[in-house]
Amino acid sequence: MEFSQNVMKKIYSLFALMSLFMLSGCSVYNFTGTGPIDAKTFQVNFFHNNADLIEPGIDRDFTLALQDLIQGQTNLNLVTNGGDLIYDGEIVDYRTTPMTATANQQASQNRLSIRVMVRYTNKKKEADDFEKTFEFYKDYDGSVQLSGATLNAAIKEIFDRITQDIFTASLAKW
Repeated sequence: MEFSQNVMKKIYSLFALMSLFMLSGCSVYNFTGTGPIDAKTFQVNFFHNNADLIEPGIDRDFTLALQDLIQGQTNLNLVTNGGDLIYDGEIVDYRTTPMTATANQQASQNRLSIRVMVRYTNKKKEADDFEKTFEFYKDYDGSVQLSGATLNAAIKEIFDRITQDIFTASLAKW
């Protein structure tokens, strides 16, 4: 009986040691794809809508979407001034264009495109700074009037993709 208790204690000790070893590796990589971040705070300045076509409220929606994504995928604290990481920029293009036409020369498919210029500053590591344009689109049937809930869903889908691309470029660096 004493022999089996000694064996069980050794197995538990070995299991605990292996668990500790495996958990210690988590500081290098996490599920969001970022490595260790040498910053504690970030700020997202208001992204003004400077596109030729103005859609009311998308500037606020984009700014909040970027803040929410970074807060949700990192342990960084959002600040309004003096952040270690600074996201600044503007919406530079918002447009709907016909993609394909019918025999009657009417659009059978349209595309909503949004382009955002981002200036990213990392006060802890200036080599990571960039100024870059991010763009995505949503195609929709030409017979559909893009307004209300349909428009909001399309903009949300585009912003989800653009903010993820900005996150990847600035923090995940894939």
